[in-house]
Amino acid sequence: MGRRETEKAIAAHNIQTQCCIAGGGPAGLMLGLLLARAGVSVVVLEKHGDFLRDFRGDTIHPSTLELMHELGLLDEFLTLPHQRVSRFGLQFGERQIRLAEFSRLKTRCRFIAMMPQWDFLNFLAAEGAKLETFQLRRSTEVTGLIEQDGRVIGVKAREPVGDIEVRAALVIGADGRSSTVRERAGLKVDVIGAPIDVLWFRLPKHHSDPDETMGRFDRGRVVVTLNRGDYWQCAFVIAKGSAEQRRQAGLAAFQAEIAQAAPFVADRVGALTTWDDAKLLTVRVDRLARWWKPGLLCIGDAAHAMSPVAGVGINLAIQDAVAAANLLAAPLREGRTRDTDLARVQKRRAWAARTTQRLQVAIQNRVIAPSLNVDRPLDVPFVFRLVERLPPLRALAARLIGVGLRPEHIGPALASGRVPGPAPD
Repeated sequence: MGRRETEKAIAAHNIQTQCCIAGGGPAGLMLGLLLARAGVSVVVLEKHGDFLRDFRGDTIHPSTLELMHELGLLDEFLTLPHQRVSRFGLQFGERQIRLAEFSRLKTRCRFIAMMPQWDFLNFLAAEGAKLETFQLRRSTEVTGLIEQDGRVIGVKAREPVGDIEVRAALVIGADGRSSTVRERAGLKVDVIGAPIDVLWFRLPKHHSDPDETMGRFDRGRVVVTLNRGDYWQCAFVIAKGSAEQRRQAGLAAFQAEIAQAAPFVADRVGALTTWDDAKLLTVRVDRLARWWKPGLLCIGDAAHAMSPVAGVGINLAIQDAVAAANLLAAPLREGRTRDTDLARVQKRRAWAARTTQRLQVAIQNRVIAPSLNVDRPLDVPFVFRLVERLPPLRALAARLIGVGLRPEHIGPALASGRVPGPAPD
């Protein structure tokens, strides 16, 4: 190999950028897109070769749809196949209650869009690809951090053709609840815990089926049925660590439990032909004591792993990304990102994440877990009876699920792609 070829090979394996984002999920791609629109050079590293993985969070909340409108992308985005969920209910035994009515929200879109997450991610990636400052590298797994004088200055990663290094003024850990970035950074994790796990699977949907997305509680069983148009995506809640016990009991016993919890699908539980059709989600609830260290910031599940209760984890991750873009775009462009800038992102987002986790844990511990240990028809808990009786509480539930506690908005500079000055307070 000649000198010029050697120099090209070295350059190909050593990348320089202003911001390197580990993780091409909703938080990572949203942040990458927003920063690139603001003129910040961004490299997003995604360990998989594509986004075609099933049983991921497929909910696009009204607050996220509002963000797409603020970016001028909503009309195009809604041309993608999706189902619209305008309300969410619960069923205890034979009694159904209305929990949340999204039609009461004061948002442009008063529904949750159920869309395969790969469609959402492909859409964000395609928008990013239109920008010269955006680069998405697939099949690229972060393996370690590069540090100098106590500061993170880049990452080491592995691609099919070999190892690479990406040097950056700022590294973002958006690589989920099993984050390599936060583990390599040695950030302290506060484990809150969860008493449940979830088995995810899908069943065929018939035209005569009810349309409403519903959580069903009955005789020691909890199952959530999510309307996906031509099929039901189902979440069967089990006690923490009991998946193997169910497998040993046999698939037929599991099918019978599904049929008892959701009788309207009893005629099609045979669609589960092997245990491979039911994916285990090990539920974790934890959060970082500090989301950052010099040169590095974690967001989304890497900063605060959420329970699947109410499906709000994706919403919070995207809100983290927007807050980070609003606060960090100007410092990144000016080459002056400081520890105080990173601390401001955590300060803005930590309360919403912490409070949402507390609500999730309360529901897990006081409603869901006790329901798994009861072999009799279940009464509707008092708090849910109260929500059903009082429309303002249904509106509040819709806001907590559909919008969140501290919704973020695209700053004017990010929307226009111009960030002339320092980040706003």
